[in-house]
Amino acid sequence: MDDLRVFAAVCRTGSLSGAARDLGCTQSAVSQHVKRLKRELGPSLLERHPRGIAPTSAGRLLHTAVTEGLGRIDQAVRRIEELARAEGGSVRVTTGATTVRHFMAAAVVDFRRRFPRASLEFQTETSSRGCFDALAAGAVDLAWITLRPAGGAVEQRPVVHLPRSLAVAAGDPLAAKSFIEPADLQDARLIGLPENLNTRIQLGSRLAESGIRPIFDTSVTDWDTAILLAELGLGHAVVPTLPEWTGPGHPDLRLIPIPALPALPALTVAWVIRRWDALSPLARVFADTVARHCARQTGK
Repeated sequence: MDDLRVFAAVCRTGSLSGAARDLGCTQSAVSQHVKRLKRELGPSLLERHPRGIAPTSAGRLLHTAVTEGLGRIDQAVRRIEELARAEGGSVRVTTGATTVRHFMAAAVVDFRRRFPRASLEFQTETSSRGCFDALAAGAVDLAWITLRPAGGAVEQRPVVHLPRSLAVAAGDPLAAKSFIEPADLQDARLIGLPENLNTRIQLGSRLAESGIRPIFDTSVTDWDTAILLAELGLGHAVVPTLPEWTGPGHPDLRLIPIPALPALPALTVAWVIRRWDALSPLARVFADTVARHCARQTGK
């Protein structure tokens, strides 16, 4: 079991040193675990690449089985421990840094009021891929992400669809428009997420299909920073239409719909779960509580 856990950590981090840091052991110990697995199984499981270590075809087969099996074992152990303690249990969630503020604040208060002895653990990741990895490794119960294609090893449950708008400062010439035309974005200076993120890639390709060539001259790591810069008049940002951004907290910000780009889909946020029927009752209640409050917040 220890060999398999170490192997999964190496696949997840892409290096022996990264696995050692995650597991709190030495790189030499990680190497010994991997070598022992290879002696047991025969084929090479890992290979070196310019950017680190990756599983071979045999290693990918083992990694898939390991993450599935270890995740279920960890979940079963936690359920048994919760029954033994009879303390209400815990819910472990992985998501981005600003998710709780935007989507879960009221739900967390509601949940805590109903289950005062339950433990809530939030693990912050910088990408959906990181959330998927944490879920696959059994480190969390639920992942909250922007919907994306996923393998059959997980279930995705859409919660809320957010149309996209153009965020501009109140004094911007575009602020007086009731909606944005494609021509309005030609040569616009857009504030964007990093180039390697799926939402940035998707936006660029959709605009290109409409013949639009905006200039991405400012890069940020989260929507809140993009909104702040747009409100200060430092550029425009195509963002999900979150209700709180249209309220009194942002008097100098305008969110203008972009119906003229029908190929630009709404952003869908979703719960990702290994298996819904294997979730603890407490985790299911938390997921349902968040979904209910999101529906109330967006009026859907």
